[in-house]
Amino acid sequence: MSLREAFAFPEIVNDYAARCTAALVVTLAVVTIIVPAPVQTWLAGALFVGFALRVAGGPRHSPFGRLSVHVLAPRVSAEPRMVAGAPKRFAQTIGLVMSGVAFGLYLAGFATAGAVVLGVLVLAALAEAALGFCLGCWIYGRLQRAGIVSEDACVDCADIWSRPEMTARH
Repeated sequence: MSLREAFAFPEIVNDYAARCTAALVVTLAVVTIIVPAPVQTWLAGALFVGFALRVAGGPRHSPFGRLSVHVLAPRVSAEPRMVAGAPKRFAQTIGLVMSGVAFGLYLAGFATAGAVVLGVLVLAALAEAALGFCLGCWIYGRLQRAGIVSEDACVDCADIWSRPEMTARH
């Protein structure tokens, strides 16, 4: 296996697995916010590493990703719901940046600021987990419309609101 193959993000992913991973992120982030200061830094670091692993290769390298794909998502639905991988990777990259900022803030002793950043991350991940609304995917679609991301990078992403499951909710 080449290095490129080892760190390739899947072109399509199971949406149920992505939502389960988001629920695990919510759980870890909330625990990070509420535990005592020394533990917060370690948990924020673990959250950051998890995002880095998912950005690097999708669920293949991430404990949360593997748990979601192989254990949790099959219990949610026997039939996977496949969606484009590119916007999910973009969303994971946003999570990587946010968790990295929070980790840095915790390391620098700014626990309240770190908790605020994680609070925003919790809201975004909770929207994904509970409602199936991926904020990163929505931003990705907006970037496509603006011409910043090529339309052919993800045809399904340009207008997420035209998807049947999204129009049924509104």
